[in-house]
Amino acid sequence: MRMSFITRGFGGRSRERDDRLPPGQTLVHDFPVLSAGPTPEVDTAEWELRIVTEGATHRWNWDEFNALPHEDVNTDIHCVTHWSKLGTSWRGVSLDTLFENVESQFDFVMAHSYGGYTTNVPLDELLDGQAWVVTEFDGEPLDPEHGGPARLIVPHLYFWKSAKWVRSLVMMPRDDPGFWEQNGYHIHGDPWQEERYW
Repeated sequence: MRMSFITRGFGGRSRERDDRLPPGQTLVHDFPVLSAGPTPEVDTAEWELRIVTEGATHRWNWDEFNALPHEDVNTDIHCVTHWSKLGTSWRGVSLDTLFENVESQFDFVMAHSYGGYTTNVPLDELLDGQAWVVTEFDGEPLDPEHGGPARLIVPHLYFWKSAKWVRSLVMMPRDDPGFWEQNGYHIHGDPWQEERYW
């Protein structure tokens, strides 16, 4: 499925200097909304998160997911379109918890979203306290425009890797590109290395 490009929310801003800003980034105090495609309507009664390996599928419905141990996450986020938001507050489930009983020989993950979006991330960049599936932002349920009811956050990478409306994490033997990676964005996406584009 090919998605239309819908982008709104970030225009030029004055540059404030902060050592927490990666190269080429501009500090914002609001929360710009940028999406590839329209915001899907996801009912929590029908929501499901899956981890799919070469041998099994692990599933959580909304109630099962919310019964898992949750963590408060305070982190900076950096968008490839040059904005950064510092000190954001989230609440969700660590991928360490989700992958606790998952066995796979594969080293890469494709995140799939409701609405058809995909993005690739190496498994070792999702574990060891580096990534979460979150359902709250600033103490409130996550707004649909920001990925609610649940989104992936991988804050050490550019924010396109933090898939909104996440529905599955599929293990892969190779680091195959997702939606933006197929359209010219970097396969990895480290903001400190300015890995924006191929």
